[in-house]
Amino acid sequence: MARIPRITNQQILTAAREVFLQKGFGCSTQEIAQKASISEASIFKRFSTKEELFFAAMGIPETPPWVKEMESLSGKGELKENLIQLCLGILEFHRDVMPRIMMLRSRGNALPELGVKLESKPIQDIKLLTAFLEHEIEQGRLRVCQPQAIAHILLGSLMNYIFLEQISSPEYIPTDDLVFVQNLVDILWQGISPS
Repeated sequence: MARIPRITNQQILTAAREVFLQKGFGCSTQEIAQKASISEASIFKRFSTKEELFFAAMGIPETPPWVKEMESLSGKGELKENLIQLCLGILEFHRDVMPRIMMLRSRGNALPELGVKLESKPIQDIKLLTAFLEHEIEQGRLRVCQPQAIAHILLGSLMNYIFLEQISSPEYIPTDDLVFVQNLVDILWQGISPS
């Protein structure tokens, strides 16, 4: 009969998050194990790599929810409305994740080095959004344009919106998310609409 674990994954993630926020990615998994009162081997029975543990502890999913939504919207419905919906999902995701990353950076703490062959999550997001836009161009749902530039404009604007929200007083952001996103997509739509 298998032994029942005495500690849950959530307890490990809570301990890991505390250590990562305090010391950054450069901390040892031994420090995390000590914080969680388990053996280091117990961590690796549940998380295959330190990077996987980091992203899980920091609440950064392998595939953000907006990417899954984007895949389901490809080639369907009204593209302009789909872009608004995706942008709102991107805002929600970054509003949740960005404060943690900013806290790590503000403390001078390291983030995982992804190596030469792996790309950062923002670069992966640009590529995924670019591929989505390319597919929409191929289907004639968008004017022939530079989809990578559009992806940069959208993601950059949305991440900047959240960044300014994080570092500013509440009065600075003069509009709500939906109004901002609708205006952003309206401006872009003038240059990318198929007709």
